[in-house]
Amino acid sequence: MMRRLSIGFVSALTCFLAACSTPAALSSDVTVMRLPHNMNESHPIHQSLVHFAELAEEKSGGTLRFDIFPNGQLGSEREAIELTQTGAVDATKVSATALESFSPFYALFSIPYLFADQDHYYEVMESAIATDIYDSTSDSGFFGLTYYDAGTRNMYTIDQPVREPEDLAGLKIRVQPSETAIQMTRLMGGAPTPMAFGEVYTALQQGVIDGTENNETALIANNHGEVAKDYSYTEHAIVPDLLIFSKLRWDSFSEEERAIIREAANESSQFHKELWAEEIQRSVEAAEELGVTFHEDVNKEAFRDLVEPMHEAVRSNEMMAPYYERIREMEKEE
Repeated sequence: MMRRLSIGFVSALTCFLAACSTPAALSSDVTVMRLPHNMNESHPIHQSLVHFAELAEEKSGGTLRFDIFPNGQLGSEREAIELTQTGAVDATKVSATALESFSPFYALFSIPYLFADQDHYYEVMESAIATDIYDSTSDSGFFGLTYYDAGTRNMYTIDQPVREPEDLAGLKIRVQPSETAIQMTRLMGGAPTPMAFGEVYTALQQGVIDGTENNETALIANNHGEVAKDYSYTEHAIVPDLLIFSKLRWDSFSEEERAIIREAANESSQFHKELWAEEIQRSVEAAEELGVTFHEDVNKEAFRDLVEPMHEAVRSNEMMAPYYERIREMEKEE
């Protein structure tokens, strides 16, 4: 039923967008593209996407322009991906988790404790490994262009620190609608509860869930710090946000235009790193004013041991193992 509704939404929105304008709405020399995402205008992701659009326009001499649609104006992440597949929109920003159902390789980014630390994460995301994963959906109508840091994911709860696996026992933890996230939370000791992100605040407030997992910005940007008072640095995952691009649109560009867009995307990713670090610091300070306590004394090794079956499953998968091993090898080379 949900699949039929999604297809209907995409079809209706495709017709609407086609009626609104043509790709070269300003003149035959200017290509105007649509880039929706689900963050608000104050979020670092939006600011970085604006920077990307500005760079692309500047580097192209004004011939490549992006209209950005924040706040989920054109639908959910899933719907935005499907619109990108059809070419109804030209690019979108989504979590790597949302791409798991389009290519299993994206699930690698959600494997808990895959990355040793932030430096290892950056090295992988700016390597040929990431590019190979990005290209895995080219035959599905889109590919990954670059990544934006979305921070380290940690557990936070209404009123109970999570220092040891037993602290999660019996707790209903909201997770993204992802098999990887569900399995991870179950192995770590919690009761995974898949839920749309927009429902989390009310669910915490009403006690429908006991906690969730995300980076520190959610405490302030989404007001979770008003109801969840214990933030524990489990540091269980570093899942990137990805800028994906329509293959249909990409194939219409010249090599020079492609080079401009790639350059603008990569520069905006580096620009985003500084913005993100500043936002994390602001979020922590603001959350502390709300009465949130941050717990560093977490037994991460115990949690890491519990999710080892997920690593073993990837190592035994003939298709996934080579990518996994390349990522782990990069840690050893540091």
